[in-house]
Amino acid sequence: MKKTRLAVFASGSGSNYEAIAKACSEGLVNAEVVLLVCDKPGAYVLERAKRYGTECFAFNPKEYGSREAYETVLATMLDERGVDFVCLAGYMRIVGKVLLERYERRIVNIHPSLLPSFKGAHAIQDAVDYGVKLFGVTTHFVDETLDGGRIIDQAGVVYEGSDIEELTNIIHGIEHKLYVKTINKLINNKLL
Repeated sequence: MKKTRLAVFASGSGSNYEAIAKACSEGLVNAEVVLLVCDKPGAYVLERAKRYGTECFAFNPKEYGSREAYETVLATMLDERGVDFVCLAGYMRIVGKVLLERYERRIVNIHPSLLPSFKGAHAIQDAVDYGVKLFGVTTHFVDETLDGGRIIDQAGVVYEGSDIEELTNIIHGIEHKLYVKTINKLINNKLL
């Protein structure tokens, strides 16, 4: 059976990229990561991608005249590689019209909160500051709204401690499992 072709977009250390690539290499999902896109040329995710033999494209958005300009380049790369789904994995940029139109309902994000609560870049800290005890992770389709789009899946954990580093590590562990589960849902058309 033909493997689903994934592109992963990341900006940082790449632990979610690695969870996806590892699941692919171990046959836990019938997919392969054919391209890693990184908007920070020095990010550690590039080292992880080398270990898995994933083709990488690292770029500096400031070297392009606009979001549309670099997204046009990215869309061409995705098309050339026959990408079925784009997985945002700590990609800290808003996805614009070029990619949203070309890959409608094929761009997925993972967010470290139980959306629609605690959108944005500091979700875990915001949830701790608010005093919640139920934390979690959401996978969702990407649309033009910040951390919006149809929810695909969620997983939660009760945490009553105060150590943000410990909580972040717990959340990352949930993310890694939930992203693989979500990719399997996408591949097998198991979305409700």
